[in-house]
Amino acid sequence: MFSRSSLICKHHLLHSSFRVLVKRSFQKQSKMGDSALKSLNSNLWDTDPELYDLIKKEKKRQCSGLEMIASENFTSIAVMQCLGSCLSNKYSEGLPGQRYYGGNEFIDQIEILAQKRSLEAYNLNAEEWGVNVQPLSGSPANFAVYTGIVEPHGRIMGLDLPDGGHLTHGFFTQQKKISATSMFFESMPYKVNPDNGLIDYDELLKTARLFKPKLIIAGTSCYSRVLDYKRFKEICDDVGAYLMSDMAHISGLVAAGVTPSPFEYSDIVTTTTHKSLRGPRSGVIFFRKGVRKVTPKGETIMYDLESKINQAVFPGLQGGPHNHQIAAVATAMKQTKEPEFVKYQHQVVSNAKMLASGLESRGYKIVTGGTDLHVLLVDLRNVKLTGSKAEYILEEVSIACNKNTVPGDKSALNPSGIRLGTPALTTRGLVEKDISIVVDLIDRTLKLAIEISQKSGPKLVDYKNVLHTDEVFSKKVATLRNEVQEFSNKFSMPGYDEY
Repeated sequence: MFSRSSLICKHHLLHSSFRVLVKRSFQKQSKMGDSALKSLNSNLWDTDPELYDLIKKEKKRQCSGLEMIASENFTSIAVMQCLGSCLSNKYSEGLPGQRYYGGNEFIDQIEILAQKRSLEAYNLNAEEWGVNVQPLSGSPANFAVYTGIVEPHGRIMGLDLPDGGHLTHGFFTQQKKISATSMFFESMPYKVNPDNGLIDYDELLKTARLFKPKLIIAGTSCYSRVLDYKRFKEICDDVGAYLMSDMAHISGLVAAGVTPSPFEYSDIVTTTTHKSLRGPRSGVIFFRKGVRKVTPKGETIMYDLESKINQAVFPGLQGGPHNHQIAAVATAMKQTKEPEFVKYQHQVVSNAKMLASGLESRGYKIVTGGTDLHVLLVDLRNVKLTGSKAEYILEEVSIACNKNTVPGDKSALNPSGIRLGTPALTTRGLVEKDISIVVDLIDRTLKLAIEISQKSGPKLVDYKNVLHTDEVFSKKVATLRNEVQEFSNKFSMPGYDEY
């Protein structure tokens, strides 16, 4: 875990040094060019106070609230410095050494460094694995894999969205193809057992034998248990499919060795870098190289993923890569080797387990009965509350989470649960004793939501109206909000002081 004192001291020291460098930079610029150029190079707080004020308000919201959205985190000041650097200025279409523009001597070195550190972060051999660090985020990374490997109208299988999967794993409804993945590829979902919320691997095998996909996705957006990558691989081998693991949510846990790695059994691994990994909003694709298999006749089949994936990223789907993001990926991957990072990831899981057990002890149903990871799913049907109502009142008291489907839900627009995560809270220094206070705050807020719902009836619009117009309820909400904000402001926040 990142200690509070080290976070506070480091971030203030780096912040002060960086502001000095910025000031010197602008002092140098003030001696150059005409007055128009100088005005265009002034600080944001001078040139656009309206926007700067909004950014400061968002910073205050983050500091004074409890961020419990499982896919969010607070990144480091080193990552922020990369994102705000001169690297934003450069075009570099293509790969290192194969650019379509000149002037990429140092950009090439930065991207190669990001590639090298990405492999090192997950203890991968460069002879067996390659990596592309150019995807702009996780969704484009996944789409690039499908484009390069599956090709249009090819078949894929991913965990259904209402069961904890991700939109990019092929979600569609009876009325509409929701994700572009389902528009351009033929997708078939696999499901969890509705009784226990766990992936039904036996049913997956049966469906895969009928559907014959070219690629099966082992990955989730809201699933709190460790995936059985070995079983996934056995199913893929049975039907001749590639195994793509989407570790976007757990990439930090994997790098720290806190949870099983998908790399042992996967052909392709994709990830975002801004969730548990604490990097920038970006994406990465890992792919195998070398021998894929030897046939019964002794024929050696080699992997041919590298060129297909690289060409799908560029020129297939993207133009020039975002070099400031790639640099930020490089420094984030470097941080995974720090002992402090490993301690942090262990604390993330410990906090999630405390949160799950605490809420369960208060009478809330936790899907799958607990968590192995950073996330948990609360089924609110037994307390007669919808996910939308729970999400709304929690936000009203400065606790950010998201409504989410639970096994058995019919509509993703009217879900019965909420998803909670601990990466962001852990980054701010919360440990188990603090999480027990968070449990109490959530419990009291949801109990208030139940009272309001009983008066308002089932409609969300009526619920919101009663929450704000009923003097008794609105005072209780305000009291809880003040308590949450007072508690949250006790903890440090990485980054700059004001923005």
